[in-house]
Amino acid sequence: MASVAHTVFFNTAATYDKTRAKLIPPYDRFYSTAVSLIPFEPESPIRVLDLGAGTGLLSAFVRDRFPNAHLHLIDLAPSMLDRARQRLGTRNITYAVSDYGSQPLPRPIRGHQWHAIVSSLSIHHLADSAKQSLFRYIYSALLPGGVFVNAEQVAGPTSELTRRYHLQWLTQIRSLGATDQEITDAEYRMQGDLCSPVEDQLAWMRQAGFAYADCWLKEGRFAVLSGTRLV
Repeated sequence: MASVAHTVFFNTAATYDKTRAKLIPPYDRFYSTAVSLIPFEPESPIRVLDLGAGTGLLSAFVRDRFPNAHLHLIDLAPSMLDRARQRLGTRNITYAVSDYGSQPLPRPIRGHQWHAIVSSLSIHHLADSAKQSLFRYIYSALLPGGVFVNAEQVAGPTSELTRRYHLQWLTQIRSLGATDQEITDAEYRMQGDLCSPVEDQLAWMRQAGFAYADCWLKEGRFAVLSGTRLV
């Protein structure tokens, strides 16, 4: 993963959660849509891998819907995982410092494969070629019937639309009460972003083997994508 992103998230773990609802305008729909795409019964003891888990925000939504799930969170910043551990504890949850952009994806503790691999606002730190490789690795790490869900920050199909996404975001977060300092801090964290358009990512997912690859929520720069491994 980009070295800028690596440094930024080491430096901002302590304040990362405080402004999430302000800085992600579709906050509730963004995370609830992602979790709704995990196609298992709520009581199922599914195995879920959270890539770039950060402070465990997406995993908290997963656990609320799947209280018996076994969650494994990986992130390259130990300070982020410390926050996740404070939020989630250790019951049916494990943590590992790992860079999924350069290291093999982990297997569940008892082997086998994952029922779901999820990620939120993380994969956009990878270059396009690394995203394509990661999607292939994710596909191979899933059980048949397993799902990949990516709640992501995306680029527009043109540079002009990407610019408009940013302007729209600034307007939205200011209306939600974001301060100038919070916006400055957010833009500092975004230095390492390498966002890709939705259609490119869906094409890469289909090339990796995913069926039903689709975008389920799209609001400016925020999108929720998913795909299923059938066999």
